[in-house]
Amino acid sequence: QVQVVESGGGLVQAGGSLRLSCAASGSISSISDMGWHRQAPGKQRDLVATITSGGSTDYADSVKGRFTISRDNAKNTVYLQMNSLKPEDTAVYYCNAIGVTTTDLGFEAWGQGTQVTVSS
Repeated sequence: QVQVVESGGGLVQAGGSLRLSCAASGSISSISDMGWHRQAPGKQRDLVATITSGGSTDYADSVKGRFTISRDNAKNTVYLQMNSLKPEDTAVYYCNAIGVTTTDLGFEAWGQGTQVTVSS
């Protein structure tokens, strides 16, 4: 079983910064991809950023140049540094991890989400 836990959300003024963290734990053999997604009220969940075990990254156009995803493979942890935040970044941010368990089963695990609110 694999668990994913996010932390670091909160309330910030427009133009400010926040750093989200996400740790995966449990019966993990390896993790290939980790990522961040977000869901605003009444909207679908959208991709924010992803990172592979090799460090390749991908970002939604709306956050390019403002958000940075990074990863510590030894700790099965992924981070999202969010700068120049805008009110439209307000959402619940979810972390996910894709990999293989110690019993050689593939998994995709999601966290419970952390709220990010940006005031204008």
